Amino acid sequence: MSRAAVRYAKALLSLSIDQKTAETVNGDMELIASTIAESNDLNAMLQSPVIPASAKKAVLLEVFKSADKSTQNLIDTLIANNRLDILGQVASKYNQLFDESKGVQLATVTTAVALTADLEKKVLAKAKALSGKNVEIENIVDESILGGFILRIGDIQYNASVANQLNQLKREFTLN
Repeated sequence: MSRAAVRYAKALLSLSIDQKTAETVNGDMELIASTIAESNDLNAMLQSPVIPASAKKAVLLEVFKSADKSTQNLIDTLIANNRLDILGQVASKYNQLFDESKGVQLATVTTAVALTADLEKKVLAKAKALSGKNVEIENIVDESILGGFILRIGDIQYNASVANQLNQLKREFTLN
């Protein structure tokens, strides 16, 4: 993530808190981040130096026509500074900063299969105990870990995957 994206996100959060629109703008940023991540065409358009800024703005305002005034001002500012290519990064960082301001931290749990509701409760309790904060869980399915899970909260990582345990055994046997 670029430093510029972080700066824009911090500025937008500060402004939206002052204007008491932080919740609304957070919804806009979640929509923008997910839409850009899911749409290769929209992402390619934003990255393209050939497409004029006026065309990009028209598309964005049409796609996100219900966006708050602060969100529209962000788009205008990014266009004016020729930085529209980082809109998705700004949106993602805004969501992260907004959650942090509310005392909520995102934890990613990588598992070989999707989490069941019961297992998700247990992982949520473990994540809350590790971080001491309210935690939201994002589940990533990666079959290469074979079994177990990898829990990542901020800069803390707890690796209880079968693949990791097998690698540790392999290292022990190789060293002896």
